[in-house]
Amino acid sequence: MSDVKDPGEIFSLEGKSIIVTGARRGMGRTHAILMAKAGAKVVVSDIDQKDCERVVEEIKEEGGEAIAKKCDISKKEEVDALIKTTKNEFGSVDVLVNNAGIADFKDFFQMTEEDWERTLDINLKGYFLCSQAAAKEMKEQGGGVIVHVGSVAMGQVGIGFPNLVHYVASKGGIAGMTEAMAVDLAQYKIRVNAVAPGMIDTPMIDPIKADKSSMEAAVQRLPMKRAGEPVEISKAVLFLASDASSYMTGAVVNVDGGWLAS
Repeated sequence: MSDVKDPGEIFSLEGKSIIVTGARRGMGRTHAILMAKAGAKVVVSDIDQKDCERVVEEIKEEGGEAIAKKCDISKKEEVDALIKTTKNEFGSVDVLVNNAGIADFKDFFQMTEEDWERTLDINLKGYFLCSQAAAKEMKEQGGGVIVHVGSVAMGQVGIGFPNLVHYVASKGGIAGMTEAMAVDLAQYKIRVNAVAPGMIDTPMIDPIKADKSSMEAAVQRLPMKRAGEPVEISKAVLFLASDASSYMTGAVVNVDGGWLAS
């Protein structure tokens, strides 16, 4: 018998229970929809319950299974409730997609302590809280997968990103956390990887799009001469969530239209 599985089986998430944070719009929404199409039972989570419910309806209309659960990932009690709800509704926590995040463009000298703390609380502390809570369940179950959504704006890549000091600091922390968590959790059969998107056409880049010259300059910087679509990141998330990446852990996968290569 061949040891090479059918591609449909390799990428299947059939029967898996998956949490996607920041799933009410943008990349989080497409992550949730694609995971459901791959057979997963999806928990659509974000700070607005009604927005989450709309994504759940989209999934159900296409025959998928999903529930909505409001959660502010910077608050431990809400994260714990998210994990508990997932376990109660679907019986397990098989995959966590840490996608929630904010990018508040701010001049360095105008950046306040509150700006800094809010960005780090959501973009970095929130990933830690969700990962720790989910990993406790995965350890008891005998394994699982954690996928972080970071950014090419993570520092140490030879490109600076203006007016985003707090954001870059948080995304650099995610890259480091991915490697450290992978080492700590491998013994429990928990894989931890990250996707680093480049410029993706989501509400997060609206401040850039609002200035036509800035948007044109940004696109010209890209070898592929276009912003990415949210689902193009979701495909990478699916790869890392599935058995297709079974021998990967501690990796940061850049999906950036060639930004870092140019």
